[in-house]
Order: sequence, then C-alpha cells, then structure tokens
Amino acid sequence: MTRTVFCRKYEKELEGLERPPFPGPRGEDIYENVSRDAWQAWLKEQTMLINEKHLNVMDPQAKEYLDTQRDRFLANQDYDRAEGYTPESDA
Repeated sequence: MTRTVFCRKYEKELEGLERPPFPGPRGEDIYENVSRDAWQAWLKEQTMLINEKHLNVMDPQAKEYLDTQRDRFLANQDYDRAEGYTPESDA
C-alpha cells in the first residue's frame, strides 16, 4: 500500500516518500510532511540553482544556502529562482 502524507507544499494528501531523503530531524520532517511530487519539484529547482549560480555543493555556505531555499520552497515562501526561469503557466 502506498504511504500518503498531508503535503506542506501542495496542501493536500499525496503520496509520500519511501524513506527520509537524508538523516536527521530535517530529513525526518520532510519524510513526514512533504509529498513525493513536491520533493521531485524541489530536486529540479535545486539543480537549476546549483547550475545557474555555479554552486559547489561541498562548500558549507552553498549547502546552507540550498537548505534555506529548500525550506522556503517546501513551505510556499519566496525563494531564489534561477535567473531567466519562467514558471509554466496553468493555462
């Protein structure tokens, strides 16, 4: 049976992740409150940020920046977007 969660990002019940995306309290929080769809959307957004801003993911400041942007993205708050990015229209 598929595990569901009330997704913080999309504000509805959706399929959850199979396991926490990383260890610790933040990973556990994402596992409990973020859907698989929202997590996949974040991974796409994260890739664009890394590429556009030429981030070195081994740099602690870059990691902290991405953590902050991830938390904002998943909480439906304003977050940095890759320059030139135009969201898909709902039309």
